[in-house]
This record gives sequence, C-alpha cells and structure tokens, in this order.
Amino acid sequence: MLRRLFTFFLIVLFGPLSLFATHNRAGEITYRQLNQTTYEIKIVTYTKINSPADRPELPVSWGDNKGDTLIRNSEVPVAADIKRNTYTGVHTYPGPGNYIISFEDPNRNANVVNIPNSVSIPFYVETLLIINPFVPNNNSPILLQPPIDQACVNRVFIHNPNAYDPDGDSLSYTLIFCRGENGAFIPNYSYPTASNFFTLNPITGDLIWDSPQLQGEYNVAIRIDEWRNGSKIGFVVRDMQINVIACNNFPPEIVPIPDFCVEAGQSINFSVTANDPDNNQITLTATGAPFLLSNPAVFVQPTIGQGSVTVPFSWTTQCSNVRKQPYQVIFKAEDNSLPVNLVDLETALITVVGPSPKNPGITPLGGSMQINWDASTCTQAVGYRLYRRNGASGWNPAQCETGVPAYTGFKLIQTLNGLNSTNFTDDDNGAGLLPGILYCYRVIAFYPDGAESYASVEFCARLIKDLPVMTNASVNITDASNGEMFVQWSKPNEFDTLAYPGPYRYVLQRAAGINGNTFTPIATFNSLNDTNFVDTSLNTISGGYNYKVEFHNDTPGNTLLVGTSQPASSVFLTVASGDKKNRLNWAFNVTWDNAYDSAHYYVIYRKNLITGIFDSIAASATNNYTDNGLINGQEYCYYIKALGRYTAPGFLEPLINLSQQTCATPMDNEPPCAPVLSINSDCVAAENVLTWFNPDPLCASDIDHYNIYYAAESGMPLTLLLSISNANDTFYVASNLFSVAGCYAVSAVDSTGNESTGGIAVCVENCPLYELPNVFTPNGDNVNDVFHPLPYRFVKDIDLEIFNRWGQVVFKTDDPNINWDGKHQTSNTEVPSAVYFYRCKVNEIYLDGVRSRDLTGFIHLIR
Repeated sequence: MLRRLFTFFLIVLFGPLSLFATHNRAGEITYRQLNQTTYEIKIVTYTKINSPADRPELPVSWGDNKGDTLIRNSEVPVAADIKRNTYTGVHTYPGPGNYIISFEDPNRNANVVNIPNSVSIPFYVETLLIINPFVPNNNSPILLQPPIDQACVNRVFIHNPNAYDPDGDSLSYTLIFCRGENGAFIPNYSYPTASNFFTLNPITGDLIWDSPQLQGEYNVAIRIDEWRNGSKIGFVVRDMQINVIACNNFPPEIVPIPDFCVEAGQSINFSVTANDPDNNQITLTATGAPFLLSNPAVFVQPTIGQGSVTVPFSWTTQCSNVRKQPYQVIFKAEDNSLPVNLVDLETALITVVGPSPKNPGITPLGGSMQINWDASTCTQAVGYRLYRRNGASGWNPAQCETGVPAYTGFKLIQTLNGLNSTNFTDDDNGAGLLPGILYCYRVIAFYPDGAESYASVEFCARLIKDLPVMTNASVNITDASNGEMFVQWSKPNEFDTLAYPGPYRYVLQRAAGINGNTFTPIATFNSLNDTNFVDTSLNTISGGYNYKVEFHNDTPGNTLLVGTSQPASSVFLTVASGDKKNRLNWAFNVTWDNAYDSAHYYVIYRKNLITGIFDSIAASATNNYTDNGLINGQEYCYYIKALGRYTAPGFLEPLINLSQQTCATPMDNEPPCAPVLSINSDCVAAENVLTWFNPDPLCASDIDHYNIYYAAESGMPLTLLLSISNANDTFYVASNLFSVAGCYAVSAVDSTGNESTGGIAVCVENCPLYELPNVFTPNGDNVNDVFHPLPYRFVKDIDLEIFNRWGQVVFKTDDPNINWDGKHQTSNTEVPSAVYFYRCKVNEIYLDGVRSRDLTGFIHLIR
C-alpha cells in the first residue's frame, strides 16, 4: 500500500500539468419541494467555453449517502468565453433529517488571484436541505443575479445575489471561504482585500469592495441562510467570480430609494433615476420577487438613456402578497464604458401589510366587555390578536408600524384562531373587569408566516359604577399594636334606584396581608355619603392589610346585598441591607393604576438623621429603589408614597397611599462586583497576559485583593492559581507555559472576606506548530547531521514511521525531537542517499484535550 502511495505521489509531483484543465468559475445548488420528501435539485455552473474539460454531466451527492450523475439540461453563452450550465435531478429522501447536497468539479479556472494554484483546486459548493415535519412546504432561495461580475481598479464594486425566497422566509447573508476537495477549506485562500474594505451586508446581501487595487479574477463564497420563526431551515452557498480590470471612468449612480410599506389592495408607485458622471449610456434594469408573481410589478426594462435615465415602477398589490418579510427589488444601472461596464445597485424593500380589522364594537355587560369586529377582507388571515390597556393611548400607527407595539401600553389578552373568529367577551379571565377603569382595545389580524396587519382603530368603554370602588388603604401610624390605617372608597352612583330604593348600608371588611382573603367585618355605615374610616389598634409593622366594602339595600321587606367592591390593599415596604446601601421593595394589590404620571409613580421618603423629619429623596416608576452611599452601621428609616388614579372620569386624583415606616442598617455583607477579564495569548512567547477591570467604580473601592483561578482544559473545574494582594494591580503574566491553552477567571475579595463570583471564565486556545524539513545530510560534517523537526510548540508526543522506497520501516519514534541520525533502526547501518516517505501522527495539546493530526511527506537524505 505504501509503495502505491509513493508511486502516486511521484506521478502527481512530476507528471505533466496538462493533465489539469482550466474550467469552473462559479455556481450554486437550489431545490424545489415536490412532495413531503421528494425534491427537484438544480445545479447552476458558469464555466469557460473554450476549456477542454467540458461537463455534459455532473456528479451530485444527495447528502443521504447516495449520489447520482446529472445530465446537463442547457448551456447558454453569457459573456466572452463564459457559459451558464444547468443540471437538474429529482431525489426522494428516506425521511426527516439534515442533508448536505453538494457537487465537486475537478478544477477551477486558472490564475484566480486569491486561490493559489487554482487550476488544480476542485470547485465545491453545497446546500443544506432540512426536512422537518413541522416545517412543511420549504423551497430554497432563488438567486436572481448571476454569480459572474466585473469590477474596475480603484472603483467601488457592488454586487447583490438578489436572493428571493418563494415561501417568504427570512434570509441572511454570510461571507465564507471558498472550498475545494471534499468540501475542505482551500489552503492559503484569502478574501480579496482587508475585511474592512470587503464587506457583506448580512441583511440586504450587498457585497461591497472598496476598492480593488490589482487586476485579475477573484472568487468569493456567500452563504444565504434561510430562517423561519427564528430557526434556521436551510442554506445555499454560492461561489462567485469577480473579474477586476483597469479602467478610467466612473460608475453610474442611482438616486437612493426609500423602503416602502403598502396595504394589500393598494398600489405603490415611484420613479427610479440613474445618472452617469461620464455621460455614458445607461441601461436600467430591475430584478426581484414582485416581477415573478401572478400580479407582477410593472417596470419597463431594459430602458436606455444617455447620461441619465428615469423609469417609473408600479405595483398593484393584493391580499396574496401579504407576508412578514419585505419584497426586495434590486435596480441595476450599467454603463456602456470599456473595457468594463460599471454598475450601481440600489435595493428597495417593499412590505405588503394586511389591512386593519374594521368596524370594531364594544358593549359593557356586568363585569365584562362584549367585543366584535368584521372579518378581515384578506381571507389569507388565520386569526386575530386582541390587545387592551387602561385609558386611551392616543397612539397613531406609523406607515410601516404593524401589530401593536409594547410601548403603546397595550397588552395582548387573547389570540383567536380562524378568519371568522371575530367575537370575544373580556372578563379578565374570569376575575371580572372593574368599574372606574376606561378599557381601550385594539385588534390585529395575523397570517400563516407570522405577518401582522395594521392595528384597528382604538375603541374604549367603561363599566357602570353600580358598586363602591376602593380608593385608599393608607398607613397613618406605624406601630406594633397602635397602628392606624386610613381607608376610603368612592360611592356607587349608577345603580338601579328603582330596584334598590334604599336606605343603604356599607359594611367594611378587613383581611390581614396585602393578598389576604379571610375578611372580617370591622365597621358599618348607614349613609351613602359616609365613605371613609380610620382603622385603629393595628400592627402595621409586620404586614399590610386588604379591604373591601359590601353595599346593602335595606328597604323594608327587600333587604339584600347589592354587591361588593373589589378589594384593595395597603402598600407594604421591605428593606434589605447591603454594603453601604439599602434595597427597598414594596408591594400592594389594588384596583387603580399606580401611574399618576409618566415617570414618577412612587416617592421615597427617608428620615433625616439630623432633623428627624422624613424628606423625599427620590421618585421611582417601579416598585423598587436602592439607596446608595450610606454609612455602614447607621440605621435609616423609610416610607413610600404611592400616587395612583382611575382612568374613568368621576374620581379624585391623585390617589395618595402611604406605606408603613421601616428601618434598616447597612452592613458589608456582599461581595464586590466580579471583574471583567480579558486575555492576550502569545504562542511564540508561550505566555498569557491577563488584564481585568471592575465594571462599577463603587464596587472597586471595596476590593482588598484578587484571586486568579485556572483550568488546563475546558470543562475542568477551576482551581485557585494565585492571589494578587495589591487591589490596584489588575495585570498578571502567566509565562514559560508548557501550553497556553486554558481557562481563567478572576474574582475580587473585600476586606471582610466577601468574594465575588469568578465572573465569566475566559478560555484561550493553543496554537500548536509541528513541521518537518524535507532534506537532511548525515555526512559527519556536524551540519544538519540529525533529522529534527523545525521549531515546534505544544506537542505532547508523536508516532513517526519513516519508509524506504519498498515500503519498509527504517526508523520509528514517539519523541517529538525525532533525532534520526540516518541509520536503520534494526541493523544500525547507514541507509543510502534516497528519498524516504514518512507518516507521522502528531498529538497536539488543545483546550479540549489532545488532538491528533496526520502528516505525510518525503525526506531527501543526502550523504
């Protein structure tokens, strides 16, 4: 076997280069689903017309351990010495799975600048097909622009594959390395220029090269990923070629075009204008999905003008065009200059939006709202989403604003499936809606791909006020036994006085705890206007209280309970101490909105240490606040003032409710913040330079020292490596390492021994190096007498065998230094001058452990 390998090597090494044929320039693979597991696959290649290596048939790998040879369907000349070839085939897969469809052509065309020895490098592209029973009806993207393009030296180059997804899936674009034999990355391949001058927009697909400097042909690869509902469902790889030629003119320029949104059924109209700075002739064309639909867009093309050209674009949309992803139309202006026709591209994104649901209606009924609207005029809609907020929003959707954004204050309360599901009763999931609230609603339609329509107009209503409505449960006095609560409610004024002529009676009830539901009557009131009470002899330190009011009709012979208000609780404050801080949190259970204005719903009061009077120190829009910069060991006392309101008319505002007073003493019981670590690894110097910083200056002031933790491999537990005693020293060099691979973490420790977490562990990878020379001369002159590797690093050991031309082992070792003196390992006699073949397994040290790498080659032993 080794003799055969050696013979093959010599043929390849010294055989005639005419065995290689210059051929393939560009290509890709797309597919179309025929049924659940059967697909039509299409391969497109662009090749040299005059190449002796024509491909009337092409092998394809289906990705399920099966392959076929596809017959060419067509070959069409597209430019001088370039033709477009198509090959199609149908394949049925065994079932769900991920399948890499690929093809490999033995040779690319010669002299590709960024692919060394391109004539001997195979051309390889692949496409990922995912068959998922939960992702039906999936076709690959279709690439509308050809993968052969021209650029001009010192001019900005722009290209776009103009990928169109027939299923409306989302697409993203990634620049990747071209691949060669068996899909491996091509050795020494590089992008045409520095990455900051050669970029690919991941959203639009615009490939921009600013600007080519050297003439020649270049190949780059673009992966177009396909997404549905946030999950990748496939990709297509295009390997394309750019031919850079010297020229002295400038490309035409298309006047920028904005993105558009249009309601289904409406028309969109705009003009596209291109100008040429050299007054060359311009040809204006366009490609994109709107031209491929049953209601195609209208754009007269090609349109030719001298120096300037303007062409109107129009598209009358329909409901079948509604989708979540915008339609991409790419306009191309090409001049007639020589030797290169320079180009400018401009992309317009057009989103077709479903119309808003029309004629919404709302009817209050008891503790609920009965809501209805008309079915969407776009029958492709598959359901509706209903949103609600307390109070009017005043929101007017922008032109491209679909659905109901969260910033409007609306919350989703119901999703209804089905085009005709246009009725809903909102009773707040059985809890009942509340009087005193103006309930406002919006409804939208949604579509199979997740697209949302414009929102309906806002429609609002309130329940009648036929029962008491709680407004206050406020702490007057904080005490363990003599605490006081001020309780108040708003009287009913819209009840049926014929059914309940009076007299009337309130019964106030109380339950312990802000969510307490074991209510006890505590007071009775015989006047409809008697609506407040001071509740005394309470423990207002340990917890809050919940209140509700019963409304009774006491007409002789018709005494009954009319109804009961919704309960409302007091505000209960808790304080947790930390290092130089107190963290305040408060809770409540009320029927009104604690949102009196847009920013300050709560006012925080703290007792002044000098005057003993509570001063307001902050306002908060949330029910928590951290009081920083305090003195450890000093007691601080607080209470909260909540400002609330009802959105319906007829209520006093703001509704002011106070929490109890509570005190806490800050103490150093918490660790400093975790430092943020970065590592600069130097393979040549065999060292790792660790630097870190503290993200919070307040935390940094409390640090006494740092601990550094280390693990040699990823997945291993981190152990303490050393401590840095100087809190200002945020630098450490781990040097003279046998391996730079490892994971590190740094923690901060304060003066009382509180230690932060290690933060996020930062791991660095090794960069092993092991290469063998191809010549050594064991002739006794003390120069190159012993076969050694070149300088190497991070190698655990090796398994080396050296063979003579007959495949016999003349030397073997596991020592990375080798130290072969040119003698036969068995007879200890000098082997003759010759070419020897070696096979070496190198065991290199990496972050995830030892990995093996195989080396093969030839040694010229010269005596």
